[in-house]
Amino acid sequence: VKNIKLKGVKNIDRALIRKEEDGYVIYTEGSNITEVLKIKGVDGKKTVTNDIREIYNVLGIEAARNAIIKEITNVLEEQGLEVDQRHIMLLADQMTKNGELSSIGRHGLSGGKSSILAKAAFEVTTTHLFDAGKSGAEDYLGGVTENVIVGQPIPMGTGIVKLVMKPFEKEE
Repeated sequence: VKNIKLKGVKNIDRALIRKEEDGYVIYTEGSNITEVLKIKGVDGKKTVTNDIREIYNVLGIEAARNAIIKEITNVLEEQGLEVDQRHIMLLADQMTKNGELSSIGRHGLSGGKSSILAKAAFEVTTTHLFDAGKSGAEDYLGGVTENVIVGQPIPMGTGIVKLVMKPFEKEE
């Protein structure tokens, strides 16, 4: 560990070496996984980063999806919150569904929605509602968010089925 050169790796500002159960671990401030993996003595199988964009650029969209799941899970666990893993996986799937990373902000997943109510539910509520009212826009309530807002069943799964009953006639 003492002979490994870390000095001069671009985007890594500080490094801290800790002895742990299975050997030494180097924690860094900053990340450059491409260059770090080139350093002699660094175990690529144990090297991790929490920089999702870097993971996407170096390892691809599937690795980025897995990292999103891991990071969201870690944050929620640190806060003592329990969320079903399927919800986290659904969020990661939405963030990576086009083969590229999408953020969750108004310029990403939430901002890309066509629904007025879905946009208003996320950020700048009054702006979205005033603009929609001014232009006479309509919301056809096609997604989950807008249907939850108005208290209707969501249009998927059992909420999408439309049944027509034929009255039962008694035989005499």
